[in-house]
Amino acid sequence: MASALWLHQEGTHVIVQGKITVIEIKRSQDLARLRRLVLSAQGLLHTQPFGRGIQGARKAIDHLGYVQIDTISVVERAHHHVFHARVPNFKPDMTHQLLLDGDIFEYWTHAAAFIPIDDFRFSLPYKHAIKSGQTHWYKERDHKLMHELLARIRAEGPVRSRDVESNTPKRAGWWDWKPAKKALEQLYMEGDLMVTNREGFQKTYDLTERVLPAHVNTQMPGPEAFAAHLLEQQLRCHGLVSLKGLTYQRRIPGLRQAMKMLVSERLASGELEQVKISSGDMFVLETGALERPIPRLNNRMLILSPFDNSVIQRDRLKALFHFDYQIECYVPAARRQYGYFCLPLLYRGEFIGRMDCKAHRKISHLEIKSLHIENHPFDEEQVLEAFAEAIRHFCQFQACSTVSLTEAQPRHLEGRLQSVLKLLDEHQDIVTGT
Repeated sequence: MASALWLHQEGTHVIVQGKITVIEIKRSQDLARLRRLVLSAQGLLHTQPFGRGIQGARKAIDHLGYVQIDTISVVERAHHHVFHARVPNFKPDMTHQLLLDGDIFEYWTHAAAFIPIDDFRFSLPYKHAIKSGQTHWYKERDHKLMHELLARIRAEGPVRSRDVESNTPKRAGWWDWKPAKKALEQLYMEGDLMVTNREGFQKTYDLTERVLPAHVNTQMPGPEAFAAHLLEQQLRCHGLVSLKGLTYQRRIPGLRQAMKMLVSERLASGELEQVKISSGDMFVLETGALERPIPRLNNRMLILSPFDNSVIQRDRLKALFHFDYQIECYVPAARRQYGYFCLPLLYRGEFIGRMDCKAHRKISHLEIKSLHIENHPFDEEQVLEAFAEAIRHFCQFQACSTVSLTEAQPRHLEGRLQSVLKLLDEHQDIVTGT
C-alpha cells in the first residue's frame, strides 16, 4: 500500500506513487465551486433539500448527524434555528415530537445535541470513557448517591431535572439538590439514564433500558468502526473535511489515531483525494466530488444560528469562506465588536454579514440592534431585497409581527434598510406571510 501524505507540493494535480491526488485551489472560481459543494452538502442551497415539516426535519438530522442544543433565548433556540434554515414549514414543537417519537435522542457530540436514534451506538464510547475514568465529566463522583438515585428512579419512575434543582424539595426524602443534580448528570453522561421528555430546558430522565427503542443497535463500536462512521457522516454533510475537523472536540481514546490511519488508507486507495486552498489548509473529499453537478446559486439570503452545523468549526469557516466569525455572548460587553448574539448572513455562496437581534416576545417585536453588511461583490439593491425577504420569514419564525433596526453598517445603507423594514410593517407582510 502506498504511503499517504498530507502534501504541499506546487501544481494543480500532484500524483504520489500513482495513487494520491492533491488538487490545488488557486483561482477564485475554483474556490467558489468548493464553497458551493460545502453549502450543498449542508442543505443550504436548495429551498427544501430534505422535504417539509416534521418529515423534512427527520431527514435533515439524519443527514447532518446532529443538531446542537443551546440555552440562549434572545431569539429562537439554536436547535430549532438549524432546522428552520433547511426545512420549510418547520415548527419549534417538532423537535420535541421527534424526541417523544424516539427518532432522536439527547447526548454529547462536541456539545449537547440532538442525535438520530440510529446513531445511538456511537454515543457508547464516550459514555464508556466517562464511566471507566478514562475521561471525566465530574472529577469527583458520589457513587453512593448515584446508586441511590438510580435505585429510586428504577422503583418510582422518571425524575424531572427540576426535582433536584430546588433548594426546597417538593417531596420528602430527596437529597441535597446540588450533589443530587451532579449525580443525575453523571448518570446521564455515563449512559445509565436518558432524556425521555423535556419542557423547555426542564428535562425528564429515565432508565436507558426503558427509553431506548427495542430495535436500536447497542453494540459498542471500536475506534476503527467509529472513525469509519464519522468519516462517512462528515463527508456526507460537509462535502470536504480536514483531519482535525473529523474528530472535532471528540475526546474518545484511540479515535484520532484510528481516523488518521483510515484517511491515509483511503487516500492511498484512491477513494479520497485532497485539496489545498490558498491559506495552506488541506481538506479531503471523495474522489470526483468536484466534478459532480452542484445546485446553482439563488438570490435567497439565509439568517443562520451561531451554532449552525455549517459555521460551528470557526477555523474551517475562516479558511474556506474568509469569514472571521466569533459569537460574542461570552465576550465582555466592552470588547464586543458586533453584538451579544450575532447571526451569520449567507447570500449567494458567501457569508456577507452578521445581525445582532433580540425577539421581544411579550410584544411580538424583533429588534435588530445592529446589522453589519461586509465586503461583497453583489449589487446592493439585490442584497437589500434578499434581506427584506429573509427578515420576513425570520420574523414569522420568531412569532414577531413587527421589526425595527437600531444601527447598520455601512452607514449609507441604514436609511434604505429602515425604509424596507417600515414597508414590511405597513403591509403586514410579516404577520400574514403574503
